Amino acid sequence: MNKGDLVAAVADKTDITKSQAAAAVDAVLDAITATLKKGEEVRLVGFGTFAVSKRPAGTARNPRTGETIKTAASIAPKFKAGAGLKAAVNGK
Repeated sequence: MNKGDLVAAVADKTDITKSQAAAAVDAVLDAITATLKKGEEVRLVGFGTFAVSKRPAGTARNPRTGETIKTAASIAPKFKAGAGLKAAVNGK
């Protein structure tokens, strides 16, 4: 499923137009992104938790040349599925 499919599914389930559904999906994604940018987490009970993980600077190896390179510290988004989502995926 891509974003277009998600918009179509939201429009079908809620009896709104696709443009309204696209605006709603965009608003949800923008809100999650803005919250993660602030370093906070988003908890959707029964679905899961979006959070950020800080990765320290370190060293890595170029697999092609074997050369050691330095990697910069970064922040990566992560998602942990909630119990409700896990149960739904597992058919329980």
